[in-house]
Amino acid sequence: MSARGTRLTETIERDLLAESEYVGRLYERLDELRAEKVEQLERTRAQGAIGTFQNMSERDSFATLYEDRIAQFDAVQDRLVFGRLDMGGAAKEQGPRYIGRIGLSDEDLNRLMIDWRATEAAPFYQATALNPRGVRRRRHLMLKGRSVAGIEDDVLDETWLDEGHTHHGEGALMAALREKRTGRMGDIVGTIQAEQDAIIRAELPGAVVVQGGPGTGKTAVALHRAAFLLYEYRERLKNAGVLIVGPSNSFMRYIERVLPSLGETGVVMSSVGELYHGVYAVPETNRTVARLKGQLSMAKVIANAVRNRQRLIPEDRIVVVEGTRLTVTPKMVKNARERARHTHKPYNEARETFVKVLVGDLAEQLRRKLEESAGQSSTTDRSYLPQEVRESYDVRVLLNLCWMPMTPQQLVTELLAAPHLLAAAAPQLKESERDALYRRRTEPFTEADVPLLDEAAQLLGDFADPHAAAHTAQYEADVENAKAALNNMHTMLENAGIDGVVTAEQVAGVNQETAAVLTSAERAVADRTWAYGHIVVDEAQELSPMQWRLLVRRCPMKSFTIVGDIAQTSAVSGASSWAQALEPFFGDRFELEELTVNYRTPAQIADAAVRVAQAAGLRITTPQAVREGDWPPVITKTTPDNLEATVLEALATELEYSAGGLQAVIVPQHELARIRSAVTDVYGDRVGSGSGGMSQDIVVISARESKGLEFDGVLILEPAALVAEVDGGVGDLYVAMTRTTQRLHVVHSQELPQGMN
Repeated sequence: MSARGTRLTETIERDLLAESEYVGRLYERLDELRAEKVEQLERTRAQGAIGTFQNMSERDSFATLYEDRIAQFDAVQDRLVFGRLDMGGAAKEQGPRYIGRIGLSDEDLNRLMIDWRATEAAPFYQATALNPRGVRRRRHLMLKGRSVAGIEDDVLDETWLDEGHTHHGEGALMAALREKRTGRMGDIVGTIQAEQDAIIRAELPGAVVVQGGPGTGKTAVALHRAAFLLYEYRERLKNAGVLIVGPSNSFMRYIERVLPSLGETGVVMSSVGELYHGVYAVPETNRTVARLKGQLSMAKVIANAVRNRQRLIPEDRIVVVEGTRLTVTPKMVKNARERARHTHKPYNEARETFVKVLVGDLAEQLRRKLEESAGQSSTTDRSYLPQEVRESYDVRVLLNLCWMPMTPQQLVTELLAAPHLLAAAAPQLKESERDALYRRRTEPFTEADVPLLDEAAQLLGDFADPHAAAHTAQYEADVENAKAALNNMHTMLENAGIDGVVTAEQVAGVNQETAAVLTSAERAVADRTWAYGHIVVDEAQELSPMQWRLLVRRCPMKSFTIVGDIAQTSAVSGASSWAQALEPFFGDRFELEELTVNYRTPAQIADAAVRVAQAAGLRITTPQAVREGDWPPVITKTTPDNLEATVLEALATELEYSAGGLQAVIVPQHELARIRSAVTDVYGDRVGSGSGGMSQDIVVISARESKGLEFDGVLILEPAALVAEVDGGVGDLYVAMTRTTQRLHVVHSQELPQGMN
């Protein structure tokens, strides 16, 4: 080795040692803070349910705070610190800035590490040789466990080298791109590029659309933006929260660890099938049904269905109350209905007005009949009559016949299962379309039903649960008992050390079931009317107009990060342009940003996917791939009878190349069960699925399930069938071809789609 090489090696080793010592100090401080919070939590829990009600509430709040902080410390342990900035000018005197997942200070409040989202950390991502922003050197730290395994320097000030410093490293970004996939998305916090950082740090208000082709890091940008917003606008978002919506359950599992690793644990994450609390919808496989249910006109259909449940009677009806026959006329019912509608309250709440008016009319009729038969004066107390009328079996049947209390699930189920109800609510639909929408009552709700349920919930309002009413009645009785008890026990309470004013409601509350202390995120999940401060939507090009209507209702301020690629649209109700998708809800008030670099897919494979898309007439962005790749796409032709055997043979070859990486087999929906069974017979528990997680090294999934995911190798079966199952669109095939980071292998017996030959 030359003298210069020896000096360089010695310098690198010296730098590694110095950085390892500093990183060790950071981890020691992290451990100290975690131990401190654990001790505080244990001490808080040991206090028990003592003291005033205010003290107990404060204790629970502190316990939740300590638990959240401990969870944050646990989540950021992996690659705690990843960067260092050596500044010039006046900032030089402050020493190097270490950039990490969270901010850390020592006991004297001296800063040890800067949160990557802080303004002082921005130059780590934004500085370039042309605009160094005061940075002389940017250093990437590659950690393995709690040790520094490597460093890479970007020298942005040429005088740095003149002063005897060195420039070394293999490139943090390229090293990250070569890593094996794990079935879980990793963060890119240490390798965020300038165009990505500009989007991540965009201001909160308004809607930002991030358009980018496959592999441009759209999802990573969206997640890091969510983490940044929660840091930069914490006071505005801490109570309202952030909702992240993805296309499928497998996708949500794929990304679920990213935000905790960035120091955020309170974000609500949901697939489109879980946006209605308590309903776990299955994919809608019928494209005609998906198209119909996705149209904005379905909002009017649901409104008609709700209105049609407020029925009149065609003729007089006799009801018996305590042996007395009363007459209910159509005019009485119509009057009660109109007065209820004029309240403009939701259906179930307006029903109370309907009941009150009709019961009042019947009670007055009953009063007159009783007085006529008994010859009594009108001054006799008859205040009990409305209650008797309301409790009458005949009256209860009539009230429910004219205005039945409904849940959203009941309304949608009955609407789609009863052809006459659907015909009345949707006269504009053709008979064949109404037939397509028919579903049996026992069938599960689909993703296309979720916006209908939400629309129904908006119009129906709260459902008056009789069990809740009984609970309320019991609580009111407990309050009355507590008032009597307090008159006799005030002195005893003071002697017991219960200070402050104790109300009857507080005493009664002790006997009520104690509700768990919920975070904002937990409350948001359970509350359909929750208004989020910001919503992130991934694979947004797939959303139907009704799904957009649901999401905009969840965020009245219309603060959105919208991520997707129009070229990848495969949903029948999806968008052909961002203007088409967003203008009905945002007008022209959205900013369109574009990512231009493909970090995932090798150029040889990306170019092949682009040719397929362009041959089908898709207008697509063609992001520049950062690496050429080692292998062109492999295409294997076979016969229909030999299809299964060819897939297994090709898979064996690809597993050798992936050498422990994650291999996907993407197949048409109708072949999914057969191919998964065949692969499982050979590879056993090494085989996973998109719905069951991706911890195994072989995943057999549909093209739809592969959206947003990435693998070391991809094996596609029958690309022509992938095109056929989405009515001739190549969006799903384009997606499948661009999921790989290394190799693409295509097996086919049918003619290949145009552009793939």
